[in-house]
Amino acid sequence: MAAEAQGRAPDRGEGRPLRWRRRRSLGLTLLALGLMLLAGWGAFTVSVQRRTEQLRAESNHQLDLFAAAVQGMVRRLEPMPATVQLSTEVQALLRQPGDAARVQAASSYLRRLNAHLGGMQLFVQDQRGIVLAASDPALVGDDLSFRPYFLEALSGRVGRHFAIGVRDGVPGYYVSHPIHDGAKVVGVAVLKIGLEPVDEAWGMLGAPALLADSNQVVILSSRPEWTYTALAELPLERKVDLQVTRLYGDHRITRFPLQVDLRVDEDSQIVEGVLPAGLGASGAQGRSAASRGMLVLGRTLDGTDWRLLMFADLRPVRQQAAQDSLLAGVSAGFVLLLMLLVNQRRRIVQQKLQLNAELEEKVTARTQALSETNARLRKEVREREQAEHTLREAQDELVHAGKMAALGQLATGITHELTQPLGAIRTLSGNAVAFMQRGQLDAVSGNLAIMARLAEQMGAIIEPLKGFARKSKAQPQAARLATAVHNALFLYHQRIRNEQVTVHDATADSPLAAWCDPNRLEQVLINLIGNALDAMREQPQRALWIDAAAQDGRVALRVRDQGPGLDPALRDRVFEPFFSTKSAGGGLGLGLAISRDIAREAGGELEADNHPDGGACFTLWLPPVPHDAVP
Repeated sequence: MAAEAQGRAPDRGEGRPLRWRRRRSLGLTLLALGLMLLAGWGAFTVSVQRRTEQLRAESNHQLDLFAAAVQGMVRRLEPMPATVQLSTEVQALLRQPGDAARVQAASSYLRRLNAHLGGMQLFVQDQRGIVLAASDPALVGDDLSFRPYFLEALSGRVGRHFAIGVRDGVPGYYVSHPIHDGAKVVGVAVLKIGLEPVDEAWGMLGAPALLADSNQVVILSSRPEWTYTALAELPLERKVDLQVTRLYGDHRITRFPLQVDLRVDEDSQIVEGVLPAGLGASGAQGRSAASRGMLVLGRTLDGTDWRLLMFADLRPVRQQAAQDSLLAGVSAGFVLLLMLLVNQRRRIVQQKLQLNAELEEKVTARTQALSETNARLRKEVREREQAEHTLREAQDELVHAGKMAALGQLATGITHELTQPLGAIRTLSGNAVAFMQRGQLDAVSGNLAIMARLAEQMGAIIEPLKGFARKSKAQPQAARLATAVHNALFLYHQRIRNEQVTVHDATADSPLAAWCDPNRLEQVLINLIGNALDAMREQPQRALWIDAAAQDGRVALRVRDQGPGLDPALRDRVFEPFFSTKSAGGGLGLGLAISRDIAREAGGELEADNHPDGGACFTLWLPPVPHDAVP
C-alpha cells in the first residue's frame, strides 16, 4: 500500500501544472476575445461617427440645393401682388365696389396678369374680406376674411401662408399685399401660387422629405401618408384657430408617425435630429422607417415660416460600420495571433537552448528526411519533364493531323470544281467527232477552241481553290459581266436545253463591268447557275433570271431561279463549308462557301434570299471599275 501510495504521489504532482496550463490558456483565450470585441466596438463607434458626418455633409449639400430650388419655385412671384394696386381698374373698383362694369374690367385685368405670371389664382378683397374681382369668376363675392393672409395684409404687412382653397380644395401658397389709397389700406391683393413643382422635385433628394409650416403641420411630403400630420402635439387653442381659418380644409390633423427630437440653430436656422432605431413609430411606414434609424436634417426657408426636413437612412452607415468593426476585430485577432506566435517562438528558442543535444538529433533526423524529400522531388521533376516532352510530341502530331485534314478539304474542293468543266469537255469532244464525220470542219474547229479554253479555265480553277485555302489575293481587272454570264451559260447549254429551262439574261447587251478577277467571276456564276438548275430539277416550270445593275456605288449581279426557295431555318447556313441541302452524292457543300470567299476577296459580298415571286435569289455585290483603270 505504501508503494502504491508512493506511485500515485507523482501523478498528483504532475497534474497540478497541467491544470494550471489549461486555466492559463483559457484565461488568455478569453482575454483575446475581449480585446477583439473591444477593438470591434471601438471601430464600429468611430466608423459610425465618421460616416454619419460624411452622410450629414452630403445630405446638407443636397438639402441646400433643394431648399434653394423650393425658394425659387415658391417666392419668385411674391412681389407680384404689390403691383396690383398700380392698376387703374383695381383702384376704380375699390372706390365703387358695386359697379358691375368696374368688376368686369378689374377681373379681366387680374385674369390677364395671372395668366402672364403663371399663378393659380389672383384676386382683390375689400376691407371686409369680400372678394371684389378675381382671375377665377367663381371667387367673386366669397367672404375670405377669416384667412390669416387677409388679416396680415389688412394690417399693412405682407402675408405669406399655406392654405387649401375653399372652393377648389387645392393647396397653395398665398401671398397678400395691402392696397393703399394714400396712407389708408382700402383692399388686399392676393396671389395663390401652385405647389405642384415642389411635389415633382422630391426626387432630387433621393430620401424621404417634408415641408412643415409655422404650425408644425406637414403641408407637402414625398410620402403622401405624412401630409397633414403635426410634428408636435398642437395646443387646444391652436386647433380651434385652425378650424376657424380652415387652412387645411377638411383634413383632420393627426400626429406625425415618427417622434423626432429636433435641434434648431438660431443663427444658421439649421435643423437636425436623429431618429433612433425602434423609437416612436406608428403605422407600417413609421415602423419601417424607425426600425433602421434615420438622420433628420432640415432648413428654415428664407422669407417664409416653412421648415424643410429630410430623413437620411442610417442603415448603410451601420452596415459599413459593421464591416469596419468586423475588419478591426479580425485585425486585432491577427495581431494577437502574431504576438502569440512570437511568444511561442521565444519559448521554442529557450527550449532549444536547454535541450541542445536533443535538438541536434532532431536536426539530423530532419536533415535526412529533407534529403529523402529532395531526392523524391528530383525524381518528380524528371518525370514531369518527361511528361512535358511527351505532351509536346502529341501537340506536334495534332498539328500534323490538322494540316492533313486541310489538304483533304482542298483535294475535295478541286474534285468538285473540276467536275463541270470536264463534263463540258466530254460533251464538246463528242460533238467534234460527230461534226468530223459529217465533214463540218468549221464546227470541229470551234469546238476544239472551246475545249482549249476550258482546259485553260480548268487550270485557272485550281488557283482560286488554292487561294480559298490560303487566302491569297487575286489579280483584279475590268471584267465585263455580259461576257462572264455568257461563258457560264455556255457550259450549261446542253443541260439547259435538255431540262427545258427558260433563261432570261438581261446582261447580254449590258456594258456593266466590275473590278475583279474574270476567271473567279465566271467560277462564282458557274456555281450559282448550277445550284439554280439543281433546285429546279423537280419543278414543272423552270426559268432562270440573270440581271445586273449599278446600285449604291457597287455592281449588283443577281441570279434567280423558279425553284422551291431557301428554307428560312437553313438560310443562314448555306454558306457553311460542307453544308448541302442536296441528296447524298449531289454535292459536297463547298460551292457557295468558295463563291462567297471569292466575292469577299474581290471586295464584295454574296447574299442569299428568297424572291417575293418565289424561288431563291443570290445577289453578288462587286466593286465598280475605278476611273483611273478605264482605258
